[in-house]
Amino acid sequence: MSEGDAEGELAWQTDALCAQTDPEAFFPEKGGSTRDAKRVCEACPVSGKCLDYAMANDEKFGIWGGLSERERRRLRRRGR
Repeated sequence: MSEGDAEGELAWQTDALCAQTDPEAFFPEKGGSTRDAKRVCEACPVSGKCLDYAMANDEKFGIWGGLSERERRRLRRRGR
């Protein structure tokens, strides 16, 4: 993939509400609360694209598209 393709693939990030908030909320310490991050995701216009990106790229950490890694693993097992 060329750099231009990568930029196009991530263009949705410019509309992501998380880009305007504290990034630490999306990468909580083990056992930390994900509630605030998920609340931002619920209102985000690109949360679906975010989740698609996380699933396609096997993101291991953080809240992506409103789901934690554990929730994304379950979704993957169900054959999303």
